[in-house]
Amino acid sequence: MSSAHKNLSVFSTEKLPDISHRRFAIVVAEWNYEVTEALFEGAYNTLLAYGASADRIIRGNVPGSFELTLGAQWFAHRDDIDAVIALGCVIQGETKHNDYINHAVAQGLTNVSLKTGKPVIFGVLTPNDQQQALDRAGGKHGNKGDEAAMTAIKMLGLQQQVYSFTF
Repeated sequence: MSSAHKNLSVFSTEKLPDISHRRFAIVVAEWNYEVTEALFEGAYNTLLAYGASADRIIRGNVPGSFELTLGAQWFAHRDDIDAVIALGCVIQGETKHNDYINHAVAQGLTNVSLKTGKPVIFGVLTPNDQQQALDRAGGKHGNKGDEAAMTAIKMLGLQQQVYSFTF
């Protein structure tokens, strides 16, 4: 089914880990503020709804999506941070800048995650226009911020499973 008629923020919540003792960093791009602020609200509220404590969620702002990688790396290197959620929005526009930015951010966040061994979640919208961005930031297609937070929670659950598994 196409996303034109579907809320994309539907996910299973079975067997989620206890996150009450976990610390999260949410790195938010200031560019496209209306969209990224809605993504932050979704991520923050989802973490709270599934057991995170407000005092264990740290927010950091960066100017644009390109800077999410370094901001995420700084937080991921902290011993007291368990997972990082990177939120941004790069709208296609009339030039190809979005291709370069999106690829660099995706690759950069992947590298940070692999380097630190911590979940670093790609919560960057890559829409064709402003309306598509709003539709995915709390609009008719759900909120990618919710999805990014749930991804962080599930990855921490997998990490716990992997490292507590004994033969």
